[in-house]
Amino acid sequence: MPTNEEQIRTLIEKWAEAAHSGDLTGVAADHATDIVMFDVPPPHDGVRGIDAYRETWPPFFRWQAQGARFDLESLDITAGDDVAFAYALLRCGTPEELTANPANRLRLTLGLRKEGGRWVVVHEHHSFPLDDPAPAADTAQDDATGREEVRLLHEEWFAATATKDLDAMMATIADDVVSYEHDEPLQHLGVHAVRKVCARGLDAAADASISWQVPEMTILVRQDLAVAWGLNQVRVDQPDGRPVDTWSRGTRVFERRNGGWVMTHQHLSFPYDPATGEAKTSLTPA
Repeated sequence: MPTNEEQIRTLIEKWAEAAHSGDLTGVAADHATDIVMFDVPPPHDGVRGIDAYRETWPPFFRWQAQGARFDLESLDITAGDDVAFAYALLRCGTPEELTANPANRLRLTLGLRKEGGRWVVVHEHHSFPLDDPAPAADTAQDDATGREEVRLLHEEWFAATATKDLDAMMATIADDVVSYEHDEPLQHLGVHAVRKVCARGLDAAADASISWQVPEMTILVRQDLAVAWGLNQVRVDQPDGRPVDTWSRGTRVFERRNGGWVMTHQHLSFPYDPATGEAKTSLTPA
C-alpha cells in the first residue's frame, strides 16, 4: 500500500495536471468542502468553501489558454497519520513573462487532513515573490528612456504617413489592438481593421501630400506601459497648393513586448456641437 507521502504526492501531481489541462472537476477533486485558499488575486481575506474555490478557476483557465505554463517543478511533503503539509514551486506564466523573468516561480503551500481514510486539501496558499523595487534614480532613467522611445515611434509614424508607406505605419501596431477611430463602427479590432482605416485615408488624399504630427504631446511611462496624448494635426496639401488642416484629439496606449513598444489601444475623437450633434472638424487650438 502506498505510504501517506506517496498518496499525497500523487494527489498533488494530479491536481497540477488538472490545472494545466483546464479540468475543473480534477482541480476540485480531493479538496475539503471547507477549503480555505489564499490566492494571488483578491479577495484579500481568502476564498472559503468548495463552491467559491471552484469559481476562481475559470478565469485562470482562460488566461492559461493563451499559452501560459503551469508546471510543478519541486515538491516536498511532511505527513503524519492524519495531518500533513506540502510546499512546492511551479513555473507559472506566459512565455513572454518567463522569458523576461526566468527565475520567477509560483510558491504553493498545502495543508491536508485525512477524512474517511483519504487525504483532502483543506488549505492552499499561492504567492509570487515581490521583486525589490528599483532605486528611484534607475526608475527615473528607465522612464526617460521609455518616453524617448515612444516619441521616436511617433516620429516614425509621421515619416511613414508623409511617404504613404502603409506597411511602415502598421509596423508598431499590436495584432490585438483596439482602436476607437473617428468613423464607425464603435471599435476597430485588430491591426487589419486599423490598416483598412489608414488605407482609406491615404486613398482619399490621392495625389495630395499628407502629414501628421502631435505638436504638444505628453508621454507617461511606467515600466512596460506607456500612454501618450495630445492634439493631432493632419495637413493635406492639395496639388493646387491649397492646404487643409484638421485637428482632433488622440490618446494612445503602448505595451513593451519582446523588447519593443507596440500600440495596443488608440482613441481618436472630434468635439461635437451639442445643439446639432455634428462633429466639429474645423476647430483649431486656442
